[in-house]
Amino acid sequence: MNVATKTYKPINFAEKLSLFSDQWQPRVLAELNDYQFKIVRIEGDFIWHDHKDTDEAFIVIEGTLRIDFRDGSVTLGPGEMYVVPKGVEHKPYAEHEVKMLLIEPRGTLNTGHEGGERTAQNDRWI
Repeated sequence: MNVATKTYKPINFAEKLSLFSDQWQPRVLAELNDYQFKIVRIEGDFIWHDHKDTDEAFIVIEGTLRIDFRDGSVTLGPGEMYVVPKGVEHKPYAEHEVKMLLIEPRGTLNTGHEGGERTAQNDRWI
């Protein structure tokens, strides 16, 4: 009797990030209940937006990310994270390319309700 053995393999951020180069297009790595773990490359300025129904976690893997708010900003380096509370308007900015992990509920649009050309397709797995 031939019994297939299950392979257990960690998800390697660097390996997954090497598989794509386009920016502002998050890729799903994994799901935990209804939450998705997404990796993304960004550079430049994004748009002002918020997420009315959910918080959003930013975890920087490489580079320096600034998240602007209407009344200030926070700057994150590699190994740092920040959780933007639901309903808080924000705008990510990266002077040079940043590689990061986002954690948010499945179906969350990267531009919130603002829409536009920067809206990424959801559920793109890598």
